[in-house]
Amino acid sequence: MRGTAFVVGGLLLVGGAGLVVIADQQREAAFEQTRVQAELAARRLSEARDTNYRLAETLTALRSQIAEQDARLNDESGFLE
Repeated sequence: MRGTAFVVGGLLLVGGAGLVVIADQQREAAFEQTRVQAELAARRLSEARDTNYRLAETLTALRSQIAEQDARLNDESGFLE
């Protein structure tokens, strides 16, 4: 009986160690996947930021043109022509 308990205990110990190893591998895989997704998100954020800066420059130029045209339209005295 003692021998059977020893064998069953050993099997449980080996099985538990195997489960710990598998769980650790899954944790590492999940961590790696999360790291890759974070890098991808950072890259997309950087690209979006660059696009926003270019659009802001274009918008500023367009606003200047609109202000200039608006000033010409509102110039009733003809001073700006």
